[in-house]
Amino acid sequence: MEYLEKQVSVDAAEETLRELTIDAPDPRIYEKVLYNWDAIAKPLDGLGRFEKLTARIGAISGTDEIDISRKAVVIMCADNGIVEEGVSQSGQEVTTAVARQMAKGASSVGKMAAYIGADTIPIDIGMAEKERIPGVLDRKIRCGTNNFRLEPAMTRKEAVRAVFTGIEVAADCKRKGYHILATGEMGIGNTTTSSAVTAALLKCDADSVTGRGAGLCDEKLWHKRQLITEAIEKYRLYEAEPLRILETVGGFDIAGLAGICIGGGIIRMPVVLDGVISMAAALLAERIVPGTVHYLIPSHQGREPAAGRLAEALGIESVIYGQMALGEGTGAVMMLSLLDMALSVYHGKTSFSDIRVKQYERY
Repeated sequence: MEYLEKQVSVDAAEETLRELTIDAPDPRIYEKVLYNWDAIAKPLDGLGRFEKLTARIGAISGTDEIDISRKAVVIMCADNGIVEEGVSQSGQEVTTAVARQMAKGASSVGKMAAYIGADTIPIDIGMAEKERIPGVLDRKIRCGTNNFRLEPAMTRKEAVRAVFTGIEVAADCKRKGYHILATGEMGIGNTTTSSAVTAALLKCDADSVTGRGAGLCDEKLWHKRQLITEAIEKYRLYEAEPLRILETVGGFDIAGLAGICIGGGIIRMPVVLDGVISMAAALLAERIVPGTVHYLIPSHQGREPAAGRLAEALGIESVIYGQMALGEGTGAVMMLSLLDMALSVYHGKTSFSDIRVKQYERY
């Protein structure tokens, strides 16, 4: 779209965001991919959901010659002021330490991405660390959010700017030739912000979507849930529109990931979601720009209780049920590897005539 080719003033950005529309993927390509699957020498629907997921990728990309050979994991790194309230076992210095490892390809997601030939793009969208980290893309909005127990996490302008940052990153990835993106994040305290965003968007009890994160004890888990409940009541978030929920209890990482999801819809590029933080961002994106969800590919359902509720709200079904809680984009990278394997069969095109067997028919 035209606005992606020029700078948009912050004042005009929110109006632009509200006016965005996303066209549905091409249903004809979707059906063509499924037709191609049926011509491959295997039982009908033999690869189950992977046949429909790859058809979805084809419809998004606009071709049945599906190519996801160039892939990247976009990792939004940010710190959250709510950490001051003791909602995590570790402090914000861990965000910086892990981001440094990501820059070297030495974190968990870096090792997994390298194994499948995917690039990692760590981005400082709001880390508390003031110094630039070589190898981490600097798109910092501010050095961490406010403590939402005391005041809104960010201003409206900062929230909108963070969302547009994600949109612009997605567009830049398209220009650089990537075919598919995966989402990742790093930020101590972001299971608190994602749970708060989820509870507010779904208008549900905070206890039902708030888990232990990296491993809280019972007392700290109760405290975490109480903080979210109090914030929802204090700011009347059950009555709030999506951007106000984001600016009040969200994080810069969530905002940036929402932008990646929206950007995927605009540029017609599939975006593979990671775990609960990415899924919260995805629901936020869908509420801001309806139709975004059609460009999102699920990966795994982790341990956090919000994951199932978010999948249901998005109308997607997770593929991997591994009880993971690592974050960084690791579940999304696993999904990329599974898609690669499924597409090896699709591109192999072994026909029934090749093996001298009559083709199966649908009845």
